[in-house]
Amino acid sequence: MHYINPQSKQYQKLAENIRTWAHTLGFQSVGITDTDLTQAESGLLDWLARGFHGEMDYMAKHGVKRSRPAELLPGTLRVLSLRMNYYPGGACDSETVLAQGDRAFIARYAMGRDYHKLMRSRLASLAARIREAVAEYDGRVFVDSAPVMEVALASKSGIGWRGKHTLLLTRDQGSWFFLGEIYLNLPLPVDVPGKEYCGTCTRCITVCPTQAILAPYQLDARRCISYLTIELQGSIPPQFRSLIGNRIYGCDDCQLVCPWNRFAKLTVEPDFAVRHGLDDVGLLDLFDWTEVQFKERMAGSAIHRIGYEQWLRNIAVALGNAPKNEAVIFALQAKSHHPSVIVREHILWALAQHL
Repeated sequence: MHYINPQSKQYQKLAENIRTWAHTLGFQSVGITDTDLTQAESGLLDWLARGFHGEMDYMAKHGVKRSRPAELLPGTLRVLSLRMNYYPGGACDSETVLAQGDRAFIARYAMGRDYHKLMRSRLASLAARIREAVAEYDGRVFVDSAPVMEVALASKSGIGWRGKHTLLLTRDQGSWFFLGEIYLNLPLPVDVPGKEYCGTCTRCITVCPTQAILAPYQLDARRCISYLTIELQGSIPPQFRSLIGNRIYGCDDCQLVCPWNRFAKLTVEPDFAVRHGLDDVGLLDLFDWTEVQFKERMAGSAIHRIGYEQWLRNIAVALGNAPKNEAVIFALQAKSHHPSVIVREHILWALAQHL
């Protein structure tokens, strides 16, 4: 361990080493940016003021700490933004599953184990390498664990650009990746912000089943299927239920139509591989799971956090949209007296679509 003079060119060498260490740890890209998110902050405040965050109170809870890294972690001078590919190899074609109303569609990021622990561990390892190299290092790693504007930081760090669907896009990987950050107190040289390459394309806007993307870069989360099936804990508004189709956890439509995802590469992480056949499984099979089976099979998965009640709620809606047959009606009727008011409500709606 040794000290580096802030004016020394050794910081340039340290930045190069960080990129090498990051790639060794399984990250496909790393960028470095400062903490000025003034422009992004105005957009965030407008988004919150319009109520587009719905019931995601945590989006407003910490105020401007989300857009001011140094207020979240005093002493922060730079942010490392890193991405890790997640699209699983061997997964059944998404559009094929979506076209079969009796099958369950689950967002591809949730096919395997929960990414939070894996990425946090890798980021912690990278932070440890930096600490070994620089005595004055101080910092903190983040993976959806605090108020962090990850897309704004990633775009500013040069590892991609914010697409019209509000996700980060890259020319070599599309959008099939996770993001993580390290806030740190070292004055590393910063990278050039990402250039935008969406052009006149609006496929992500027009394909959205619920028209949640109101305009380029404007997402009303209250209409988004990912929000409705994951973040929303109560009743799904009736006007959106038929539009959800067979999507029981998340939605990838805006990513599936994006031309840049033609260049996406499969993940090399075993933890992101498909588990329990979730890439192509029948709705009735999943609806038949007991709460014990749900907890056992979804343990270690991002899906586990929504809980069994919400799981049944989502599947009930999908069954209401499924092709009519006696097996579907029987399965819904068998659970029509479920102790959960929320589950019963959505089952009765589903039955009404078939009877």
